[in-house]
Amino acid sequence: MSNRPTGRSTGRPGPGRARLALALAALLGGGALTALPAQAAPAAADGLSVQYRTSAGGATADQTEPWLKVRNTGSSPVQLSQVKVRYYFKADSPSDTYRFACSWAVRGCSVVTGTFGTLGNPTATADRYLEIGFTQAAGTLAPGADTGDLQLRFHRANWQTLRQSDDYSFNGAQTSYANWNKVTAQLAGATVWGAAPEGNDPTDPTDPTDPPGGGQSLFDDFDYSSHTDPAISAHGWNVRANSGGPGVPRATWDPSKVTFVSAGGNSVMNLETSTAGTGASTTHTEVLTRATKFRNGTYAARVKFSDAPKSGPDGDHLVQTFFTINDLKAPMADDYAEYDFEYLPNGGWGEPANILYTTSWETYNPEPWQAVNQHSEQRRSYAGWHDLVVTIDDSAITYYVDGQHFGTHDAQYLPERPMSINFNQWLIDLNGQTSTAPRAYDQQVDYVLHVKDQVLTPAQVAAKVAGYRNAGTGFVDEVPAI
Repeated sequence: MSNRPTGRSTGRPGPGRARLALALAALLGGGALTALPAQAAPAAADGLSVQYRTSAGGATADQTEPWLKVRNTGSSPVQLSQVKVRYYFKADSPSDTYRFACSWAVRGCSVVTGTFGTLGNPTATADRYLEIGFTQAAGTLAPGADTGDLQLRFHRANWQTLRQSDDYSFNGAQTSYANWNKVTAQLAGATVWGAAPEGNDPTDPTDPTDPPGGGQSLFDDFDYSSHTDPAISAHGWNVRANSGGPGVPRATWDPSKVTFVSAGGNSVMNLETSTAGTGASTTHTEVLTRATKFRNGTYAARVKFSDAPKSGPDGDHLVQTFFTINDLKAPMADDYAEYDFEYLPNGGWGEPANILYTTSWETYNPEPWQAVNQHSEQRRSYAGWHDLVVTIDDSAITYYVDGQHFGTHDAQYLPERPMSINFNQWLIDLNGQTSTAPRAYDQQVDYVLHVKDQVLTPAQVAAKVAGYRNAGTGFVDEVPAI
């Protein structure tokens, strides 16, 4: 079969479509500061208090571990998405960046966000802060109730030892929960608990390293230790391990081949696909969000494509991807949606050499094969790092590669239902290279960003990512569950 376009639609070979349908069907699934008496805000219709303890009480540590509980001291329910809590600290070096993580939370780490900012009026004990927030999925907090444990941590991006004994909000002696007024809490923008370091108003919206404003966002810098790092699941990702398509029959999806390495000063996710020329020796890799909650807005990732294997003979029909998708509920169902970047370094689907596709899908029938989609393509090498952006609004789907317009697709291909975000690497077949010598290919991902319901230019994407990184934010998910 050919994947040449017919009008605005293109039919690609069955394995290509089967890979997404099968994949989705299978997966949607140091020294202590003296504690001051807490000065709580007076009880009111709306009020909060914050309790604090630490599980890392030394003057120095690999990471700071502020564990918190937020209590509703008012008389009416509080939307947790309107709550912001700030923990103040002094950076170990003016150039340091920091990474936030949630180890465990009663309400789930997936509803907890953490961003860093710089104080406008630095003091001897604080020039930065960690701001904790909640997504809409966190729900409400009833009068008198608390959030339960928020077991939080942060560390220097280079993992060098940090000093916490000179941090404004730290108290190494506080190893059980108690009210602590050296953290502040805001409710709907008003400070209702705690005292900030002198001269700093936590309601100031212009702290210079706050991430850029905009729609509710998902950002992940892929700063994980391994595929077994519990933060991966806590942040909403699934590393595929189940069997099934797409691609080479009898191939497996190996989560251990998803690793995290350093590249250009950043942690990047590495997907390895390997084969020795048989189905049983072939391993594919895939990482995707468990939630299908993404629809209109901007999607972006920095991805490194590979033309050649890192070892062994070249020539396999490899597919390297970044895409969004939902499930096909029935053949030719009109509420199916999928938006792909797919790079084929050695051709495949009837193509003889490297080609990059962007494809917007309305629907398809797996058997007999029938497809309704629109695609754009460039037949050349895309080996190396590339900034991939796709925007979806109420009128069109627009694709960009490295800041340049790649293609715009029509309104008939707009999504009717929300989708997941996916990366995978797999082999279409074993026809491109018949050798039984082992070979392995890498695809790398530096970051992923989604901004709900906002269309950003590639330059705005770059600025938003830089804002998160300058603030030391490694992960945030504000996108509400559907």
